[in-house]
Formats: sequence, structure tokens, C-alpha cells
Amino acid sequence: MLARANLVLGISAAAIALTSIIALAVFVILPIEDRSADDEAGLIVLAAKTWVELDTARRPAFEIEMVENHDLVVSAEPRDLPYVEEGNRYYDLLASKLNERLDDPVRLMESDELLWANVPMGGYVMQVGISPQRQNIEPVYVGFVIVLFGAVIVPITSGLIVRRVAQPLTRAAEAVEAFRGTEGFQPLPEEGPQELVTLAANFNAMAKNVTELLSNRTTLLAGISHDLRTPLTRMRFALEMLPESVEAKLVERFERNLAAMEELIADALRFSRGAGEAPSQVDFRVYLETVVRDVDEHLDIEWGETPPRPVEIATGAFQRVVANLVRNARQHGSDARMAVDYDGDLVLRVIDDGPGIPPEHREKVFLPFYRLEGSRSRATGGSGLGLAIVAQLCEAHGWRIRLDSSDSGGTVAEVAVPLQDPSASDERNKMTRSRTPREIKL
Repeated sequence: MLARANLVLGISAAAIALTSIIALAVFVILPIEDRSADDEAGLIVLAAKTWVELDTARRPAFEIEMVENHDLVVSAEPRDLPYVEEGNRYYDLLASKLNERLDDPVRLMESDELLWANVPMGGYVMQVGISPQRQNIEPVYVGFVIVLFGAVIVPITSGLIVRRVAQPLTRAAEAVEAFRGTEGFQPLPEEGPQELVTLAANFNAMAKNVTELLSNRTTLLAGISHDLRTPLTRMRFALEMLPESVEAKLVERFERNLAAMEELIADALRFSRGAGEAPSQVDFRVYLETVVRDVDEHLDIEWGETPPRPVEIATGAFQRVVANLVRNARQHGSDARMAVDYDGDLVLRVIDDGPGIPPEHREKVFLPFYRLEGSRSRATGGSGLGLAIVAQLCEAHGWRIRLDSSDSGGTVAEVAVPLQDPSASDERNKMTRSRTPREIKL
């Protein structure tokens, strides 16, 4: 904002300076220059005429008076002197005024640091010398001085004016971009103009309410999921104690339902733990290879540009993201592979050769319980929470998740992790970790 304000003010100042220069030249400088040349020409002609009309005895005194009072040298003995070079606007204008008064072409000469003009008068050719003190006035130089000082004054004044507004707005924009409802949010300073103070106060109140709401939701989700394990365990014990006379298929159906409920509870617990996890420093290559071995030891990893080490990342949350993406790829394709690259951001891609996801569904699959299959069967459609948990964890930690088509027609799930300098201050790390895109871009 400060740069834009300086640019606008600078352009405005330049326009005002240009207008001032033109107005100054047209209405002040040029008229004054013309009047000055006309007065100078009139004085030269009058001095020559007066000298001719005076008695011989009084001429020396007149010559002395003209030198002392008017800086004019009047001589009746003309000399051959070099002409002045053309290009001086004032000298050309003075010669033109002399021509008008004498009806004779006059060219100015220079010698002895004086400017001379031959004036034919009363049978004499008077040679009048004047001091060349009146220099040519250049509007360009005036404009250059105005622009130069304006270039210094405008940034300073605009900086003082805009700083009071720009800095609070910049902080507010950064806070809005960084806020994801997690703990550790730094409230905006409530300072500046009254409108910005009100904006900061309302944003701080909203951020506090949202943070508390999300924290309570996560705590409630974790509590319910944890408490449900007890009745589920009792139901499994009761199932084990059923007599052998109970039909085996019925028992198997109950076991599948209990396993499905336990997996749903485990998904909820994994999300609640991962959403609030703090980043830690790891050797990413070693860490990822360990994670992949635990999930699928047959999965190949293609390493491109190796990321720097150490890397700060929420290891538990990222492990759950990788595990869910790999399981999803294995579930929908016969082959899956992983590619890792680094281009300022850490980019991980999980690629499968399955049927792929139509473009119109790539955003919807991140919604809870949304599945492309019409069946609710876990054998074909899963629980519908895998990609939703991936999206929520990515959003909570500032990672970007995107789905695309692979070369074989399958799906490419791409996770981009913005990296930060581990040696930076804790406060800067906190702000960087919480900074996420405004929305999940697919």
C-alpha cells in the first residue's frame, strides 16, 4: 500500500510540477524576459541618442554617469569585435528588439566581458557595451529542480501519511491469512485510526471465539471417541462369550460392524490429535521412508530434488496424511507409487492407476462421508472420512492438497508443504506455521 500510495502521489506531484513549469514559463518567465529585453534595447538606443545630442564638452561626463548608474559603456569609436554565438535566447531576443527600434539589422558582439551593439545614430555609429548579467532563463532547469525536490519530499510526506494506515492494514492482512483457528494466535495491536482500531478489536474477538469453538469441538470429538471405546470393548467381550450355538455368519457380521465402528473412532482420534500438533525438526528423507515402510513396505519412492535438512513438519499429522493417501491409492488401483520433489515447497505426490476422479468430483471427495461409489459398503467405498481428514489436517497446518489425473488415467494426490528456516525465531516460525491458503485449491 505504501508503494502504491507513493507511486500515485509521485505521479500527481510530477503532473503538478509539469503544470507549474508550463504556467510559470508562459505567464511569468517569458513575459518578464521579453519586457527585460525591450527595456534593455530602449536604454541602449536612448543612451546613444542622448550622447549624440549632447555638447562635446558634456559627453565625457555623460559616459561616466552611464557606466556608474546603468553599467553601460558608450563609445563613438567602434571596433571590430567577434559576434556572440547563436543559441542564447535572451541575446537573440535583445538583438530582435534593437532591430525593431533601429529599423536596421543588429548583431551583438562580445569583448572585455561585455556585450556590445553597434547603434547607428545621427551620423555616428555608436558602440554601446552592456554587462551580460541577464542570463538566459531555462524553464527546463526550473522543472528539474522542482522534480528533484519533489522526488525527495513526496516519499517522505506520503510515507508519514500512509504509514499510519498501511502498517495496521498490512498486519491485519497477514493475520487474516495466517489465522486458521489454531492455538497461539497473536492478537492484532489495536492502534491507528479509529476505524482500524475497531477492525482490529472485532477481528481479535472473532479469532478468539473461533479458536475456542474449534478447540472445544476437537476436545469434544476426542472425548466422545475415547469414551466410545469402552462400550465397544464390552460389546467385543460379549461377542466372544456367545455360545457356539449362535450362527457363525451372524457373529461375523457383528465383528465387521464393530471393526468399522472402531476404525471410525480411530479416524476421529487421529484427526483430533493431528489438528493441534506442533511441528518438529526431522530429516525428511529418513522420516518419510520410515512412514512409508509402516504403511506399505512395497511402495516405491521416487526422489527428485532432495529437500534441505532438517525440515520442520508436524510429523504425526503428516504421517496420517501420507497413510490415508497411500491406502486410498491402493484401494482404488492395482499399482501405486510416490514421488517427492523440492522447489521451495516440499511436494509429495501419491500416484495410482485406478479409474481416476472426474474433475467435477475432485473438490467434493474432500467432504466427510462423500464417496463416488453409491454403495455404503466399506469394501468398495470406505468410511468416507479418509480424504476429509487429509483435507482438514492440511488446512490446519498450512499444507496444500490437490487432486489431478495421472498419465495412466488414475489419480495424482499432491501435497505441498511450505518450508521455513529452522533457525528463524520462534515467533516467526509460529506465524509461518499457521499461515495457510485461504482455501483448498483443487
